[in-house]
Amino acid sequence: MARHHARELALRVLFEHDLASTSVQDVLDRTLKGASPEDGKYARMLVEGTLAEQPAIDQWIRGVARGWRLERMPPIDRNILRLACYEMMCEPNLPISVIIDEALELAQDYSTDEAKRFVNGVLGTIAQKLRPDGDRDQPR
Repeated sequence: MARHHARELALRVLFEHDLASTSVQDVLDRTLKGASPEDGKYARMLVEGTLAEQPAIDQWIRGVARGWRLERMPPIDRNILRLACYEMMCEPNLPISVIIDEALELAQDYSTDEAKRFVNGVLGTIAQKLRPDGDRDQPR
């Protein structure tokens, strides 16, 4: 199943919720209206999971993003990182390369070239800490 569209939807919800402090449920309902049931279900899981794990996720990002305060990061970049970190932490069957590639594609579509490099560096470092042995299906 291609999940890129679901990740885009989840990012839109996280971004709006982060910026406007609006009700997550309202934003989810509005954003997911018209989405396929499969995309809607996965996007909802990503949003709810990311928000539930946000304190831990933000600690990971703060510990790696040297010279950047989380609050001062562009909101789109901050939420791309949060989304990818959630998947790394809570979706162990998803390969790290897929998670990072998806985050880079989101950064390319919604942010800047500098953001792509920043997101890649932060996620690469976090991946080494969260999954020091790499992906389960990779030879050791």
